[in-house]
Amino acid sequence: MTAHSSVVSPTIPSTPDFAVLGGGLCGRLVAWRLAGAGHSVALYDRGDPAGSSSAAWVAAAMLAPLAEAAVAEPLIVGLGATSLEEWPTVLAALPEPVFFQRNGTLVVWHHADRSEASLFERRVRANAPAQLLADGGLVGVDGNTLALAEPALAGRFATGWLLPREGQLDNRQVLRALAAGLAARGVATHWNTTIDDAALPSARVTIDCRGLGAKPVMPVLRGIRGEVARVQAPGIGLTRPVRLLHPRYPLYVAPKQDDVYVIGATEIEGEDMSPVSVRSALELLSAAFAVHPGFGEARILELNTQCRPTLPDHLPAVMWDGVNTLRVNGLYRHGYMIAPEVSKTAAELACALLAGQVTDFDGFAALRKASPWAPMLHCTAPHELASASQS
Repeated sequence: MTAHSSVVSPTIPSTPDFAVLGGGLCGRLVAWRLAGAGHSVALYDRGDPAGSSSAAWVAAAMLAPLAEAAVAEPLIVGLGATSLEEWPTVLAALPEPVFFQRNGTLVVWHHADRSEASLFERRVRANAPAQLLADGGLVGVDGNTLALAEPALAGRFATGWLLPREGQLDNRQVLRALAAGLAARGVATHWNTTIDDAALPSARVTIDCRGLGAKPVMPVLRGIRGEVARVQAPGIGLTRPVRLLHPRYPLYVAPKQDDVYVIGATEIEGEDMSPVSVRSALELLSAAFAVHPGFGEARILELNTQCRPTLPDHLPAVMWDGVNTLRVNGLYRHGYMIAPEVSKTAAELACALLAGQVTDFDGFAALRKASPWAPMLHCTAPHELASASQS
């Protein structure tokens, strides 16, 4: 482990209760929760306090479990629905303000792509839990109602779907506020620090939240490249994220503060971290222009790319090695949507390990059975250990 810069609290013991590896969104949330429970915590990350090298830095941070039900597994949708209710509590406890909006999601399409709208509705109604659909969770809107909901799009789309209870936040403000929250709770933060898997930091329990950085010890991980544009477009005035259905590149436009919009669509298999391709840039910006011609005069602030970590089943996982290490990974493109519940589950299991409540496979199985997110919890201990504990 080679440290280039660190900020270490003098109250942290030489062997803390927890070492959190990885200071992206999930790692920060896990460390922040554990420190808030009174534990000594050290966090190590190869990037800076801003989180500018993490996948979370590039994300649009839409909190849209119902919209995602069209393509995501029920576990993802459930984690997202519960996390959406939890985000306001998390944000209220942070020492810096974060832009958070729960003004819904608007789904639109051009007439030529109307078959995509029927497919979207069928998938959402088939996959979403009843509570997300109840009491107007998915509302069909005609052109007049759409214009009232989003005046900037008046006359541009004949019909749409309004998902009024969904939300979004500012991803970079969250990372900054969590960094401040870690400092306020006395976490020893080691930024710009390279982790050596052969010589991990000392701790009673280690929690690996490194995303693709954990690939040396989790070779099944793979990256899904995402490309986004950040633009500033005064005068458009969208008030909620807009999703444009399209058979080849479904697009989202997420409005942030100060007339900034995050525009994304691409998902490319692979871990190429090179700059955004011309093809992707043209598709993103052309599709945004098709949503509203005002984007033709927008100023491009960034064209950025990142790779999101995913497991073979595209589901998040909290994995115990049978001793004193947890691995939290596979949040894929759903990081902000599900991170509160994933981090909460990981912190609860970590505390159970520290307290000696889980010492063998049977104890883990009991905890897993009691968890609402049992499919996310895995024991990766050698087969012999698991078999011996069952005998």
